[in-house]
This record gives sequence, structure tokens and C-alpha cells, in this order.
Amino acid sequence: MNFQRKQAIFNLLMGLFVTVLILIFRPEPKFDYDFENFFSQDNDELKFYQDFRNTFENDNDYLLLALGNRPDIFDSLFLDKAFRIQMMLDTLTGVEETISILTVDEPVISPFGMRFRKVLDWSSNSALTNSKSKIAQDQNLAGNFFSESAEFFLIQIKNKQRISKEEGDILYGKILEVLEKSGIESFHIAGKIRAQGEFVTLMQNEFGFFLGLSFLLIAFVLWLLFRVWWSVVVPLLVLAIGIIWSIAIQLWAGKALDLMSVMLPTILAIVGLAAMIHFMNKYRALVKEGLDKEAAIQKAFSQLVLPVFFTSATTALGFFTLYFTDVPVLKFFGLFTALGVILMMLAVIGLSPGLFYLFPRFKTKEGIAETDRWEPFLRLSFMGVIRYQRNIALFFLIATLGSMYLSNQLKINGFILDSLPQDSELSREFKFFDDEFGGSKPIEIHLQVGALKDNVFDRDVLLEIEKIEGFAMEHFGVSSVVSPVSVAKFLNKAQNGGNDKAFVLPSPGQLERMRPLIQKWDENSPVKVFSPDQKQGRISGRSPDFGSYRSEKDKVKFEEFIKKEINQDLLRVRLTGTSHLIDISHQNVSVQLAKGIGIAFLVVAVFVGFLFRSWLLPILVLIPNVIPLFWVAGVMWMIGADLSLSTAIIFTVAFGIAVDDTIHFMSKLQYEYQQGKPWLYAIKRTYLETGKSIVLSSLVLISGFGILVFSQFGVTFYVGLLISLALFFALIADMVLLPVLMVFYHKVEKSRSIF
Repeated sequence: MNFQRKQAIFNLLMGLFVTVLILIFRPEPKFDYDFENFFSQDNDELKFYQDFRNTFENDNDYLLLALGNRPDIFDSLFLDKAFRIQMMLDTLTGVEETISILTVDEPVISPFGMRFRKVLDWSSNSALTNSKSKIAQDQNLAGNFFSESAEFFLIQIKNKQRISKEEGDILYGKILEVLEKSGIESFHIAGKIRAQGEFVTLMQNEFGFFLGLSFLLIAFVLWLLFRVWWSVVVPLLVLAIGIIWSIAIQLWAGKALDLMSVMLPTILAIVGLAAMIHFMNKYRALVKEGLDKEAAIQKAFSQLVLPVFFTSATTALGFFTLYFTDVPVLKFFGLFTALGVILMMLAVIGLSPGLFYLFPRFKTKEGIAETDRWEPFLRLSFMGVIRYQRNIALFFLIATLGSMYLSNQLKINGFILDSLPQDSELSREFKFFDDEFGGSKPIEIHLQVGALKDNVFDRDVLLEIEKIEGFAMEHFGVSSVVSPVSVAKFLNKAQNGGNDKAFVLPSPGQLERMRPLIQKWDENSPVKVFSPDQKQGRISGRSPDFGSYRSEKDKVKFEEFIKKEINQDLLRVRLTGTSHLIDISHQNVSVQLAKGIGIAFLVVAVFVGFLFRSWLLPILVLIPNVIPLFWVAGVMWMIGADLSLSTAIIFTVAFGIAVDDTIHFMSKLQYEYQQGKPWLYAIKRTYLETGKSIVLSSLVLISGFGILVFSQFGVTFYVGLLISLALFFALIADMVLLPVLMVFYHKVEKSRSIF
């Protein structure tokens, strides 16, 4: 490439022109958080759920609202106020219906026909007393419609199916307005539209926070290293332009900023800064050697542009491998971050030379002073590495074997809201519903009649469904169960004058008599329980979020139970639902991880093998970059961090970034050896000349990713912590183990030409 003054200034002006156009015709920033983006797409489970949703409904389009009163909810004034709230909620655009103990009627069938009576009647003190006594004896109501303490009752607000983020925000705001105007002081809310809204608010706050924090860190690091005002201004300008280009591409492509995008500015800024430091160090070193400004700029960029391009390519590759997963949130994070890295490198390589020409050159004295401080340390370090080669190899072997053992103990475990801090208000709200109302996580079991039957209300089929309900309540912790069995029990109770003792499966004769009522039930029920032809049904309920690790064990037990206890000729059963799909995504993380790392390993190995014309060298080069991944996995076990959909990405990302320093080292080693230097001396010169840049760039990356530990999101926190650790371990491996491996390589290959 041409880095002469005229061409460099032209590139700078073109880059600034493009940036101005982006700012003038800037895309509108959009933030979004859609739970369905965490679903694995390439599996039958998602297609099955989509068919299930078409037959029944989306299982998480609801909001749970608990209204409280002390000492209990059975106060006529409170109930009047609560009833008015529910009526107002029913009128809101986006609300399909509301369900609570205030409006639930139970059917009563007598010789004179069917009539409905209120479950809770507070029209008079005596009616309220009778209702309270009756409700207290009905175990089906406790936990479903009111808490066991009776201090709260539940209103389930069913919102528009698959409501958009914007519509959900508007609806949630109106619900809050209704509650504020009502004067009700004690209430709790949890559900999809609230979670999405608060996630996005946190994302917006963190996006700006980390962008500002990244630039403060960069300014501090640059001033610490170079002590020249323009050495801070130039990189900040270049990095800002690279970030603008990258985010604009994502928004123009129609992809909103999501949970993963919060990290994008920090990642791009730190990766770009590491490249800038390589160029600026080289530029300063050449000035120290006596070159004038133009010659130093041209030589610095000419010598480093290829290694920097290769290292940026491997970094982009580390992210791009995520595109080969089948989880949308990871696919697009990987794709747009990889594009962002490339755009950042274009900004660094295309804009920096022109800016360097516009400012004074480095002072020679500063360059000499800093080099003198580094060289003795690097010489001492290299001598120690060569002297203790066997001990180093043994240490890395033992530490890696130990880490491999610990990593094998890692649990694959994830939660629906595991990105949120446990002490956040939203987490506390969901926990409230877990404790008081049996959970907020939707559980869905699909029912299909077998070959011997044609109706889910056949009594033999109902007996099978009842067994499944019992298993789900015992092992899945399911509450608030709705199913064909509950419909049959309600109608049987109605046929017996509303007697609570009749809330059991009806006899064959009673079941036959109630068949005309079943269709009427379906027409009036707020919940769709069975298909129009009555060949399909659902067991729907809520449970606490125990995590995908326990869910997977429970699902294995469930499948065994179905095989042993359920007659497949009568009933076929399958778990489904959004929670089930998210659990699958977490449990498939090992496959996603192996796929991403495998692709990254293969590409890097092919690249190194092609560059150095060797089959052994790629294997040795991968070793100091694979070892840190095992060490990080061992650390994860020690700190109690589980492997999940969000934490798994750190391995592919860390590998893609960490391998950069190895390539810098190997490129310099190849250059020194081709200049005719003996192999060991070439290693030494490489160590002394690239050591400072490797250490500095690694420390910058470590500190840059380290600031992510201040995030409130669990995924961002762990990405920051674990990638920082991986890069630290990779720095140790590059500075200590890699020279040892190169000495070993020379011994193996000494009988023939090395490069």
C-alpha cells in the first residue's frame, strides 16, 4: 500500500467525507431485546412450537400483576378499588383480556340448566364472609389466584399476541398510569413486556456508559505511553470514526442494537487501540533511529500493515465463527462485530497516516528513554525462559491437565433472566412471583390423542393426562395448571351443584353427559386448552426458573416417565414452549462452542501453515492459544460460573483476539530468520523487539475488556472478566511458552529448511 504524504492525506479526507455523510444521513438508533432471538433456529423443536402456537397461543404474552392489601385481600373497599383497576386494564389497547379471582365465574349445572356464580362475591359483608370461607377450602385457588398468605391476589393480563417492543412499551406505560391513579400502593409486576422494556433501558444506559468509559481509559493509556497531546487526540478520533462506521452498518442493515451490542463500542475501541499502539510504537522507534517524519511514517505502516491485517483478520474470525451457531443473537453479534473489526482496521490503516503527517513527530529523547526501560527487563525474561525450558513445559502441562479436569466439571446451566443482576428490581419482582404464586416461567406440554382414541376428553385419555399433571407438579414445580383434565373437573363440579368435593374426574356416564358443555366452555374460556377437533390439548402452567441444568435432568425423567407410564396408543406427549426452547439453546451450547472454536482453529492452522510452509508449526502455534481457554474454563469452575449460551462466546472471541500476538511474534521471527540470523538468535531478536508491543497491546486489551465487569448484565460482566483472564493467560503463554516451543520446533526440523 502507498503511505506517501499525498495519498495519506487523500485517504484521510475521503474517510472524513464518508463520516460526515453518515452523521448527516445517520440511521436512527434502535434498541431491542427479543427473547425469541435466543432460540436455536435449526431444530425441530422450534418448528413444533410454532405449529403449537398457531393452534393455541404464544405462551409468554402475559403480564402478572399482584395487588396487595393487609392483613388480607378480603376487604370490600380494597376489592372495589381492585375491580375498577381490572376494568380499566381491560379497556387498554393491546390487552386482550384480564383474568383474576374478581371476575372468574364458576358454572353450576342444575335440572333447570346452567348458571354462573362468582367465585368471590363481596357485594355484602355476609357474601364476602361466605366467599372467603369457601375459597379457603379450595386448594386449586390458592397459589393460582391469590397468595397463600392471602395478602396478594393475581391479575393475569393477556396482551396482544407477539406484541412488538414499541407496542409493549406503550401498553406497560398505560398500565403503570392506571396503577398510579388508583392509589394502590402495594403491587408487583412481572412479564415479557416489562422485562423487554427494562432490558432495553439498561442497554441504552450501559451503551453510553461503556462508550464514555472506554474513551477515558484509552486517553489515559495513550497519555501514559506517549506523553504527547496529539498521541491522544489522533487515536481517539480514528477510533470514534471506526465505531461510527461499524454501528451505522449494523443499523442500516436493519439490525437493532441488542444485549450483545452493548459491548460493541468497547470491543472495537480496544481492538483498534491495540493496532494503533503497534503503529505508534514502530513510528517512534524509527524516529529514534534517525529517520525523518515522512520516512518513519511510510516505513512504520509499510512494515506493519500486513501483520496488523492478519491479526485483525483472526480477531474478526474469532467473532465471525459465532455466525455458524443457530442462535440469532449470537449469529448477528458475531457477524456485525467481525464487520466492525474490519471497518476499524480500515479506519486505523486509512486515516492514521494522514493524521500523523499533520502533527509533529515524536521527540527522539522520549523514544530512547522508554526503550532503555524495557530492554533490560525483556533480556532478563528471555534468558530465564531459555534457561528453564523443561520446567516451563512441565508447569504448563500440569496446569493445563488440571484445568482440563476442572473444566470437565463445569455445569451447562442458564436462566431466562441470568443476564440481570440478582439485586435488580426486575429480578426481585420475578422472584416474588416464584415465591408467592408458584412461578412466572411458562411451562407447556403438548397432548395428542393416540391411534386408539380420537378425543382428549375420552376418560382413558384423561386418566393419562392426570398422571402427567401429577408428574409436572412434583418434578417441574408447575402450578396454575390448565388442561383438559382441569376442564373436565370444573364441569364435573358444575354438574354437582358447585360442590368442591366433586372437583375430580367425572365417571364415564357423567363425562358423556357433559360433552355438549365442553364446546361451550371453549367458546367462553379465556385460555385455549384444546383444539377445535379435540384431538390436541395442552397442559399449561407456571413454575419457578430452576435453570436449564435442573430442567434437563427433569426432562430426562419426564421422557422416562412417559415411556414407562403413559400408553402411547392413548396419548402422545411432548414438551414445548418458549422456556423449553431457551433451555435447549443453553444445553446445546457445547455443540455451538465446539463448532465455533473448531472453525477458528482450522482457519488459523491453515493460515499459519500456508504462511510458514509447515505442518508442525500450526500445531505448535495453536498450543499457547488453546491453553488459556482450558485455564479460563478451570477458573470458571473455581468461581462457580456455569457454561451457558452467553458465557460460551468468550472462548471463540478470546481465541480470535489472543492469537493476534502469536502471529505478530511469528511474523517477526520469520523476517529475522530470512535475514540470515541463526534460529536461536532470531528468536531472541523477535522476543526483544516484539515483546514490548505484545505486552502493551495485551495489557490494553485486558484493561479494556476489564471495564466490562462494571456492567449490570451478567453476560457482559462474564465476557469482561473471562476474556480479560484469557488474554492475560495468553500473554503469559506467548512470552514464556511460545519461545520454548520454537526452540523445540528447531530441534525437530533442523535437518531441513525451516521456512
